[in-house]
Amino acid sequence: MGEFLRYAGLDWLAMTLSLLSVYLLGNKNRAGFLVFAGANATWIFLGLTWMTSLGIAVGNTVFLFMNIRGFVNWRKNDPS
Repeated sequence: MGEFLRYAGLDWLAMTLSLLSVYLLGNKNRAGFLVFAGANATWIFLGLTWMTSLGIAVGNTVFLFMNIRGFVNWRKNDPS
Protein backbone atom coordinates (compact mmCIF):
# COMPACT_ATOMS: atom_id res chain seq x y z
CA MET A 1 0.00 0.00 0.00
CA GLY A 2 2.89 2.35 0.68
CA GLU A 3 3.91 2.31 -2.98
CA PHE A 4 0.50 3.67 -3.98
CA LEU A 5 1.00 6.74 -1.78
CA ARG A 6 4.71 7.17 -2.34
CA TYR A 7 4.24 10.72 -3.62
CA ALA A 8 1.40 11.64 -1.25
CA GLY A 9 -1.15 10.94 -3.97
CA LEU A 10 0.10 13.77 -6.20
CA ASP A 11 1.03 11.34 -8.95
CA TRP A 12 -2.51 9.92 -8.83
CA LEU A 13 -3.92 13.46 -8.94
CA ALA A 14 -1.77 14.39 -11.94
CA MET A 15 -2.75 11.19 -13.76
CA THR A 16 -6.45 11.76 -13.02
CA LEU A 17 -6.24 15.36 -14.24
CA SER A 18 -4.45 14.20 -17.41
CA LEU A 19 -7.16 11.65 -18.18
CA LEU A 20 -9.95 14.10 -17.35
CA SER A 21 -8.42 16.69 -19.68
CA VAL A 22 -8.30 14.22 -22.57
CA TYR A 23 -11.96 13.42 -21.94
CA LEU A 24 -12.89 17.12 -21.87
CA LEU A 25 -10.93 17.92 -25.02
CA GLY A 26 -12.49 14.91 -26.74
CA ASN A 27 -15.86 16.48 -25.97
CA LYS A 28 -14.67 19.80 -27.42
CA ASN A 29 -14.57 21.46 -24.01
CA ARG A 30 -11.96 24.23 -23.86
CA ALA A 31 -11.54 23.75 -20.09
CA GLY A 32 -9.60 20.59 -20.91
CA PHE A 33 -6.56 22.73 -21.67
CA LEU A 34 -6.69 24.29 -18.20
CA VAL A 35 -7.14 20.93 -16.51
CA PHE A 36 -4.19 19.61 -18.49
CA ALA A 37 -2.13 22.64 -17.45
CA GLY A 38 -2.91 21.77 -13.82
CA ALA A 39 -1.74 18.22 -14.44
CA ASN A 40 1.42 19.52 -16.09
CA ALA A 41 2.18 21.81 -13.15
CA THR A 42 1.77 18.86 -10.77
CA TRP A 43 4.05 16.66 -12.87
CA ILE A 44 6.65 19.45 -13.07
CA PHE A 45 6.63 19.77 -9.28
CA LEU A 46 6.99 16.01 -8.84
CA GLY A 47 9.71 15.78 -11.48
CA LEU A 48 11.79 18.50 -9.87
CA THR A 49 11.31 17.41 -6.27
CA TRP A 50 10.31 13.91 -5.13
CA MET A 51 10.88 12.02 -8.38
CA THR A 52 14.04 13.97 -9.31
CA SER A 53 13.37 13.37 -13.00
CA LEU A 54 14.45 16.19 -15.25
CA GLY A 55 12.78 14.43 -18.20
CA ILE A 56 9.36 14.56 -16.53
CA ALA A 57 9.87 18.22 -15.62
CA VAL A 58 11.11 19.33 -19.06
CA GLY A 59 8.51 17.33 -20.99
CA ASN A 60 5.65 18.66 -18.92
CA THR A 61 6.97 22.21 -19.16
CA VAL A 62 6.67 21.92 -22.94
CA PHE A 63 3.20 20.39 -22.59
CA LEU A 64 2.21 23.21 -20.21
CA PHE A 65 3.06 25.87 -22.80
CA MET A 66 1.28 23.89 -25.52
CA ASN A 67 -1.85 23.69 -23.35
CA ILE A 68 -1.77 27.41 -22.62
CA ARG A 69 -1.36 28.05 -26.34
CA GLY A 70 -4.27 25.71 -27.13
CA PHE A 71 -6.49 27.50 -24.62
CA VAL A 72 -5.63 30.93 -26.04
CA ASN A 73 -6.01 29.87 -29.68
CA TRP A 74 -9.17 27.78 -29.20
CA ARG A 75 -11.50 30.18 -31.01
CA LYS A 76 -9.06 31.35 -33.68
CA ASN A 77 -10.43 29.07 -36.41
CA ASP A 78 -14.08 29.39 -35.34
CA PRO A 79 -16.04 30.66 -38.40
CA SER A 80 -18.78 32.34 -36.31
